[in-house]
Amino acid sequence: MALRIVMGKVGLDGHDRGVKVVARALRDAGFEVIYVGLRQTPEMIVEAAIQEDAQVIGLSIHSGAHMTLIPAVLEELKKKGAGDIIVFGGGIIPEQDIAELKRLGVAEIFPPGSPLHEIVDFLKAKYAVGSVY
Repeated sequence: MALRIVMGKVGLDGHDRGVKVVARALRDAGFEVIYVGLRQTPEMIVEAAIQEDAQVIGLSIHSGAHMTLIPAVLEELKKKGAGDIIVFGGGIIPEQDIAELKRLGVAEIFPPGSPLHEIVDFLKAKYAVGSVY
C-alpha cells in the first residue's frame, strides 16, 4: 500500500505552483497524493486527511500566517484524535519560526529552493520505503 499524503494550501495564499510541483514529485516517487487545493481552512485539511485515510499532511504557506495556520492544523488533528498524522510544510518561513514549528510537532519544513529529492527522501526515510531516485 502506498503512503497517502494530503497536500494543500491553508489560508488565503493563492500561490499554488510550488505545492503542485511537490505533489507531482511525490506522486512520481510512488506516493499516493491527494491535492485539496487553495484556500483551505485547518479544519478542511484535517477532515480531508481523515476521510482519505492519509498518513501525512503536506502544507504550503507563502502568506506569512504560518505561525497561526500550521499550529491550528496540529491542534485540529489532536481534537479529531488524528495526532498520528505527520505534518510537513514548505514555503517562506523564517529560520526562527522553523525551529518553533518543529518544537510544536511539525516533522519538517522545506524552504523555497529545497531540492525535490530531499522531500521524497525525507518521507521515504520516515516510512522506511525504498527509493526511486
